[in-house]
Amino acid sequence: MKNLVFNKLEPGTNIPYELLLLADETIEAINQYIFDCIVYVLNGGFQNIAVMALHPNSSTELEIKNIAVIESYRSQGIGSILINKAKEIAKENSYAILTVGTSDTGFQQIKFYEKNGFIKKGIRKDFFTDHYPFPIYENGLQMRDMVVLAHDLSE
Repeated sequence: MKNLVFNKLEPGTNIPYELLLLADETIEAINQYIFDCIVYVLNGGFQNIAVMALHPNSSTELEIKNIAVIESYRSQGIGSILINKAKEIAKENSYAILTVGTSDTGFQQIKFYEKNGFIKKGIRKDFFTDHYPFPIYENGLQMRDMVVLAHDLSE
């Protein structure tokens, strides 16, 4: 795709909740991490089409806390463009590992991350039942555990 421009949000810029909510359930949940993240918006020429929030977990690990693409641009490689940008940013800033967490019921997401070089690293037991005030369902199943995937940037 052409005419794609990444913009790093500067402090004080309006948070693109409408995009972040495509990948997270509530503004309250987003607010738990967003103020400690570096947020990038991908503009497709006429509108913002995707968002990515990156959080430094340590001096060696950068985590993708939120990544989302608007529906009309899905299945066109935009997600992989975002992942590659996250890898580039992580390497430029000397991180050794890029991680991401998704629901154990997010079969498509897990497959997507694995296709982009991530491997399953662990499980955060009861993450979705402990961190959300109501049950969340995906693929007809209640989201409970978070699957953590990691990409080794030294490869």
